[in-house]
Amino acid sequence: MYNYLPSILAVVIGFCIVYIFKPNNQKNLKLLLAFSGAFLLAITIFNLLPEVFENHDTSKSIGVWIMIGILFQKILEYFSRGAEHGHLHLDEKTSRVPVLLFISLGIHALLEGFPIHHSDGILLGIIVHKIPIAMILTTFLLKTEIKRPIIFLLLSIFAMMTPLGTFIAEYVTELQQYYKEITAIVIGIFLHVSTTILFESNEGHKFNVTKLAVILLATVIAYFI
Repeated sequence: MYNYLPSILAVVIGFCIVYIFKPNNQKNLKLLLAFSGAFLLAITIFNLLPEVFENHDTSKSIGVWIMIGILFQKILEYFSRGAEHGHLHLDEKTSRVPVLLFISLGIHALLEGFPIHHSDGILLGIIVHKIPIAMILTTFLLKTEIKRPIIFLLLSIFAMMTPLGTFIAEYVTELQQYYKEITAIVIGIFLHVSTTILFESNEGHKFNVTKLAVILLATVIAYFI
């Protein structure tokens, strides 16, 4: 249960922050996104990359799987409209459920659950990543004309996808022999998402001391986990 509950609670926390406090300060959200992006990137580099490159004989093939992950995430973003890295470009006046958005986010969340049971650091990285994404997703859904019970159902399904990925990785023995390849795909996804967050949150490419401090703090914390 330790591997399953935290990622669910991250979505719950993100939802509650928006639903109860209704934050309007976009600057703070962007700093939170920058922290999550830097933390996820650092955890990926410090924890996951060394693990998949342990066997030098398969290094090049692992690199191929990482590139597949990067390209796959690019495809997912076409359908999710960038929700994974904090930008949601959809009509807020709709009453229709954005099915493609949730399918894309569901696949993303499912895959990121695979390496969790191998590393506590990755679990923390995903938690930090999920909170601002859940906030952005909740903010969008509450502005639409979609009925509240459906919104709660959609967010509940989204919250369960990462634990489902962890469960599959732990108990579906047929996939365990491909752990490194799947993890390499997840690394590619994390690299794409985290770097996009860091680059896109830098408006006008201006030097921002606060953002730099947040990124350095996230990196240092990730290193010592």
